[in-house]
Amino acid sequence: MLRVGLTGGIGSGKSAVSSRLAARGAVLIDSDVLAREVVAKGTDGLAEVVAEFGDGVLTAAGELDRPALGRIVFGDEPARRRLEAIVHPRVRARAAEIESQAAADAIVVHDIPLLVETGQADHFDLLLVVDVPVEVQVERLTSQRGMSDEEAKRRIASQASREQRLAAADVVVDNSGTLADLDRRIDEVWTTLQQHGPDTKR
Repeated sequence: MLRVGLTGGIGSGKSAVSSRLAARGAVLIDSDVLAREVVAKGTDGLAEVVAEFGDGVLTAAGELDRPALGRIVFGDEPARRRLEAIVHPRVRARAAEIESQAAADAIVVHDIPLLVETGQADHFDLLLVVDVPVEVQVERLTSQRGMSDEEAKRRIASQASREQRLAAADVVVDNSGTLADLDRRIDEVWTTLQQHGPDTKR
């Protein structure tokens, strides 16, 4: 089994990369999906979030109100750390469970937005970083997600810098071009992954 960590800054197009790797045969473990799963209605994860942050983080239907929670933790480092202490261990446990069910010769890609920030770079056989210039991130966040220029820059600044991610990378995917460019690059990356033995540790 080859364990690949995949990361990239907000607006880098990491999802486009992960979906293309999955289409080529990778087992994809998406931390964003798992982060929603572990605090879904009825889970002990959601109960702990409510105990920590109050009933105001719930919708009328009893589900997590993500915008309300975001307003509490974004820009408040201690609050964000408390949330991460609830969510991250559960996500990692669920990811390990999924990985344990993969075939022995599988290429398992862990899609983790804050991989570098959370000190997980050395946990994988190979680290794949999706990279675009900051100005491309800003343009995508404003045009595709409706953020203001200021909000986009704040979100980018809250993550690891482009230089920090690139310093940790084993393989870099430049995603500043067209989708056709990306497809060609993913073909190259997939060949690299297939040739990269899991016994060759970082």
